[in-house]
Amino acid sequence: MAEQMGQMKQKYGRDYEQPTAVPMISPAFNLPSKYIVHVVGPIVSPFLTQTHKDQLAECYRASLDLAADNGCKNIAFCCISTGVFMFPPKKAAEIAVGTVRKWLDEHPDSCMKSVIFNVFKDSDLSIYQTIFKNAES
Repeated sequence: MAEQMGQMKQKYGRDYEQPTAVPMISPAFNLPSKYIVHVVGPIVSPFLTQTHKDQLAECYRASLDLAADNGCKNIAFCCISTGVFMFPPKKAAEIAVGTVRKWLDEHPDSCMKSVIFNVFKDSDLSIYQTIFKNAES
C-alpha cells in the first residue's frame, strides 16, 4: 500500500488522501494472509446521514469486489468507521452484515468462502451476536 500511496501522491501531490470507500490491496508481508485490503470509511460529523450509510456499505462491497478479483477466499473486516470516525456501532454492524450477505447472495460463484467480522470490544461482539441470533429466528 505504501507504494500505491506513493504513486498516488506523486501523481496528485503530497497532500493526496485516500478517498472514502475506495479500497487498495497490498501484500500482507509477515501476516498470515496473502493480502491486506485497506479502505477508508466515512467520518460521521456532525451527525449520521444517509450518505455516511451508503459510503459504509460501499466500503464493504468494494472491498469484497477487490478481494474476489484477487482470488481471495477469505476476508476479515474490522468495525469500519466505528472508532474515532464516530459511526454508531449498532448501525455500522447492521450495514456490514446486510451488505456482506447481499454481496454473497449476488456472487454465488465467487471464490469467497468465509467472511469474518473481527471485533475489539465486548460491546461490538454483543451487537454482532444479536444480529446473527435475530437472523436465525
